[in-house]
Amino acid sequence: MEEEFIVKVIVVGSSHGGFEAVRELLATRPDVEIQWYEKGDFVSFLSCGMQLYLEGVVKDVNNVRYATAEGMRATGVHGFVRQEVARISPDKHEVHVKNLADGTEPDESYDKLILSAGAVPVELPVPGNDLDNVYYMRGRDWAMKLKRATVEPTIKNVVVIGSGYIGIEAAEVFAKAGKNVTVIDILPRLLSVYLDKEFTSVLTKEMAENGVHAASGETVKEIVGKDGKVAKVVTDQAEYPAELVVEAVGVRPNTKWLADTLELNSNGTIKTDEYQRTSQPDIFAVGDATKIKFAPTDKPAQIALATNGRRQGRYAVKNLTDAKYPTPAVSGSSALSVFDYHFASTGIKEGTADKFGMTTQSVYVEDTYRPPFVPADQNPKVQFKLTFDPTDGRILGAQIMSKADVTANINVISLAIQQKLTVDDLAYADFFFQPGFDRPWNIINVAAQKAQRELAK
Repeated sequence: MEEEFIVKVIVVGSSHGGFEAVRELLATRPDVEIQWYEKGDFVSFLSCGMQLYLEGVVKDVNNVRYATAEGMRATGVHGFVRQEVARISPDKHEVHVKNLADGTEPDESYDKLILSAGAVPVELPVPGNDLDNVYYMRGRDWAMKLKRATVEPTIKNVVVIGSGYIGIEAAEVFAKAGKNVTVIDILPRLLSVYLDKEFTSVLTKEMAENGVHAASGETVKEIVGKDGKVAKVVTDQAEYPAELVVEAVGVRPNTKWLADTLELNSNGTIKTDEYQRTSQPDIFAVGDATKIKFAPTDKPAQIALATNGRRQGRYAVKNLTDAKYPTPAVSGSSALSVFDYHFASTGIKEGTADKFGMTTQSVYVEDTYRPPFVPADQNPKVQFKLTFDPTDGRILGAQIMSKADVTANINVISLAIQQKLTVDDLAYADFFFQPGFDRPWNIINVAAQKAQRELAK
């Protein structure tokens, strides 16, 4: 069968999924015309790298990205900034574009369309949310505003609402800048979506020692202002002074404009099949506005990670003309540093098992990073928790944390989940040993051996 001939592909959105789709098109379909549209005036800003800019590791906000419009045009891509794709006409294979620079509104045809619609921050539906000095930690413009706030002497008290990765990053940034920081979350523990209590109890203490107060299990009722600016945040339990509020309560898919064009899931994400195809012919969707197969359950889930968006972008291009390559399932792996601690997690945890309708069992182990003869100041403790299916020992997830950077171990667990390995497979798996790096038994071995004993009872 002769392959379908493609002349022109339009890619909408320049974050991870869109960027990777363009890269794959350039690598595998060099003769195809590529039109790449971005609503903002800046291509491929990496919000996940914002903390590095805010703390001064990266000096220029314009460097927090992988590509420039000029650079992509040099490769032959027709890149357009400040141009919003506002409407799609699938029957005509056209998109309606609003040029935000000159006001024109052209219609552009496509053979294939790849949407990386992304997500936008959730705004708290509380009084005072529209006050000045209510900020969000997403995108280049907010990054510059937050940077200025770190050195603004009138800002002494900062309240962060939400204790996911973004909220904790914001809290650390402002604590290091010398501000009094409070993190409010409706959940009973900070970072509870990512870590079980063995880890969050340590991190909460670490944050307190570094000037970050945890106000967990509290619901924000109002943001109170004075002269149009934030003055305090009121919860159902307390009041907190604030000259700046950073909202980090999650994101929602940017899909309202697609509701009459594409089939959406109940949570607003774009419904796709395993080849990234949408409900309309020749339209593909990738990134935070979609779901992806979650390896521990083999069911679609919304897992907003840059790695997933990039993977989907590649596979959308692989399947442009012939659906042969299902997007691989993912484990939902992520990592973060919180002051002196480094942690990573993947898959299902005790705290998320109910959400996924899974019955799980876990083992928790602590060990030193290296053999006991290594001095304590060079041999920090490692915490590790392995989660598995109690019926067959199949690996479902894990968490690891230490003041040493042992986060790469979680990649082993991620692969184990994807390959449906069991605790038996990991108990005596061959890992290297060298006293400068590890112990004779890797902590994964130790946990899996403990799991074997638990299952044998």
